[in-house]
Amino acid sequence: MKTLRLTTAQALVKFLNQQYVEIDGEEQKFVEGVFTIFGHGNVLGLGQALEQDPGDLTVHQGCNEQGMAHVAMGFAKQNKRRKIYAVTSSVGPGAANMVTAAANASANRIPVLFLPGDTFATRQPDPVLQQVEQFHDFTLTTNDCFRPVSRYWDRVSRPEQLMTAMINAMRTLTDPANTGAVTVCLPQDVQGEAYDYPEYFFKKRVHRFDRRLPTAPSIADAVALIKGKKKPLLICGGGARYSGAHDAFKAFAEEFNIPFGETQAGKSTIVADHPLNCGGVGTTGCLAANLIALEADVVIGVGTRFTDFTTSSKTQFRGEGVDFVTINVAEFDAIKLDAVPIVADARAGLEALGDALRAIGYKSGYSDEIVKARNAWQEELDRLFGITVNNDFVPEVAGHLDDKLDEYAQTLQTRLTQTRILGLLDKHLEDDAIVVGAAGSLPGDLQRIWRPKQPDTYHMEYGYSCMGYEVAASVGAKIACPDQPVYGLLGDGSYLMMHSELQTAVQEGIKITLLLFDNASFGCINNLQMGKGMGSFGTENRKRDPQTGRLTGPLVQVDFAKNAESYGCAGYSVHTEEELIAALADSRMQDRPVLIDIKVLPKTMTHDYESWWRTGPAQVADKPAIEEAAADVVEMMQKFGRQY
Repeated sequence: MKTLRLTTAQALVKFLNQQYVEIDGEEQKFVEGVFTIFGHGNVLGLGQALEQDPGDLTVHQGCNEQGMAHVAMGFAKQNKRRKIYAVTSSVGPGAANMVTAAANASANRIPVLFLPGDTFATRQPDPVLQQVEQFHDFTLTTNDCFRPVSRYWDRVSRPEQLMTAMINAMRTLTDPANTGAVTVCLPQDVQGEAYDYPEYFFKKRVHRFDRRLPTAPSIADAVALIKGKKKPLLICGGGARYSGAHDAFKAFAEEFNIPFGETQAGKSTIVADHPLNCGGVGTTGCLAANLIALEADVVIGVGTRFTDFTTSSKTQFRGEGVDFVTINVAEFDAIKLDAVPIVADARAGLEALGDALRAIGYKSGYSDEIVKARNAWQEELDRLFGITVNNDFVPEVAGHLDDKLDEYAQTLQTRLTQTRILGLLDKHLEDDAIVVGAAGSLPGDLQRIWRPKQPDTYHMEYGYSCMGYEVAASVGAKIACPDQPVYGLLGDGSYLMMHSELQTAVQEGIKITLLLFDNASFGCINNLQMGKGMGSFGTENRKRDPQTGRLTGPLVQVDFAKNAESYGCAGYSVHTEEELIAALADSRMQDRPVLIDIKVLPKTMTHDYESWWRTGPAQVADKPAIEEAAADVVEMMQKFGRQY
């Protein structure tokens, strides 16, 4: 047996260079590169290996471990999970910083390879710098925090263990039913230890994304259920997009005249102006999709996890005798809502179900309901896009901070509304622009009112709704699609949470444009607390009032444009529509990252449309409105809630 004498880290780098994927006969490299933040726990091992011979791997220098991992996640998501980055950190705080990103990747089923440095396998130098000692268990380190948020977790305590660890890591990363965060912990002494690795470990490995075919009985069960239904509703989830089922989904909907709603992950699989596309569905859904959903007698989910926002906490589908069919490559998701499961690749499942329904001559029973629903939403959308502040102005989310709006307008020097700005962006951004988002009120607004004009241009992380994802993921999306403009849409709260990889974008010359909506608050959570009877508490960006001891003083003013300029970005401050349009035009001339700081009034985002969200208001409180909100939850679940 021929062998190569390499360190564990050198063997790892060589192995990563030999990983390929094949989808529908097309082969490509799987691992694009490695994002690094070096410390004593990885620089002399994995760092040395990458310096000596990175192969085809591009090595990037991150600024924050969570941030760089979100760059990797954004890259993989935009690549439909067919290419990945690895990310590596030192031990202790560097590794701990990546745990949130690992959870995010697993929640969204996006493949990211985490390679945190670890304490010494020999234990002889213990306690080493940045080690957390556990008195009851010497095998535990900070890296064990990755266990509950990883799809696969391993620790390479001896050089030869690398082989089984990495083969299983690739098995998980390339499995569409089980992908997510994969963590392989690398003790800092083992990284540098030499071993005679067999040559065959480094052979070219092609991981085939085989399309799982549905079984005939599962298709028969689905047809038996659907054939008597008159008002079916399709739901386009992220699995349809990752499968590349765009054409199959569209053809299925058209042939059987079935309207469809979109999840956050599925949006832009089909363009917005398709006559059967009713838009976002559920808690943050739009009027058209939710009106259809209320009357549907069968819901056909394609690649959706049926989260609480998609189902409005299992209250959205209220049609008499409504049933569910789910096409999903993951059996775990396929059986949700007690659905008739078709465990299959989205494209293959749609094609097989379509063949079977065609054989019995199936058509939906819709007449003009779809057109009426879409027209009603278009009328509302026109209203939202046209909202400006005048003497009779009433905010969309009224009754909360109405008496504070003048203060906001004066402090922020703006009279702009959020929905109006989104309407202008809809008009002025390039048709092929990729929009990235994750948290705050913007994901709800975007799912409702953003109108993708080309496929795969809507990039929303809403499985974990992680504040701070937006900046980093915009960088990842741009690396994935360098020829398309990328816009990150985020609020002031998300920007303050994390924007460190803006400096990485400057360092790498990666042009992204951040559209920052500053309403000086955590706006969506303020809506939630005040909408359930609470006051405004801890959700506005206010100074502490020395008289009351609470955060009820003047609003804090932040110049985000100047902050971005300090990193080397082009910055623009926007207070009027004219300034926004001018900033967008000028920003296209820039060859560096851009931040447009848009001051908007709070409470000017969209409200709910025929939807609900189950929350947990206090059942005993000093405010009657809070107790009423708690009683409303109980009543809603008794009337419409489905239990599984």
